Amino acid sequence: MDRKDIGYQGHRGRLRDRLLTGGADALLDHEVIEYLLALAIPRKDTKPLARALLAEFGDIETLLTADPGMIARVKGAGPTVVSALKIAQVAALRLLKTKIKKAPILSGWQALIDYLHADMAFRLTERCRLLHLDNHNRLIRDEILSEGSVDQAPVYVREVIRRAMELCSVGLILVHNHPSGDASPSEADIQLTRSIVAAARPLKIYLHDHVIISSSGACSLRGLGLL
Repeated sequence: MDRKDIGYQGHRGRLRDRLLTGGADALLDHEVIEYLLALAIPRKDTKPLARALLAEFGDIETLLTADPGMIARVKGAGPTVVSALKIAQVAALRLLKTKIKKAPILSGWQALIDYLHADMAFRLTERCRLLHLDNHNRLIRDEILSEGSVDQAPVYVREVIRRAMELCSVGLILVHNHPSGDASPSEADIQLTRSIVAAARPLKIYLHDHVIISSSGACSLRGLGLL
């Protein structure tokens, strides 16, 4: 091992010690990414690449939730690097999802929004999902309804109702993202919501909300009085 190798290995050891003794706030953002990448490519100094990735995407959240193809455009970010970043995102999503499964969703609304934002806020195309709830407002199933283009993801009311009946859902929460960054509902969003409400009501299935997620935040149609 030459001096350069000894140098970055020693630095990496110091990062590890700070992490284990200082906890979540012990490392700066670029150091978190640097150490994560070091686990994937241990025989390389990962500090320059970590800095380059954060310079490109701005912060850890945007980096981890970025499209794999966009990450790969950064020089030095090959498949191993992309995979390391995406597995970190998966782990974070699993942790957030565990929180919303342990308690009634409506009493832990912010935990739900945090999970949805982490999964959907920075997607380049629209994704629509449906959360199925039991009579205690606990999560039965979290399912992706459709994947779409940059400005639409088709949703069919009959499919929403059919699936709710299959799962014996008592409550539903419809969610989709706006890649444009504007979480404001469109007229089509409002009409879809009202159509689902009308179709579900006779079956005693309750649409609690339609939530729109974007990079700038989240919008609740119920909160806007549109439901």
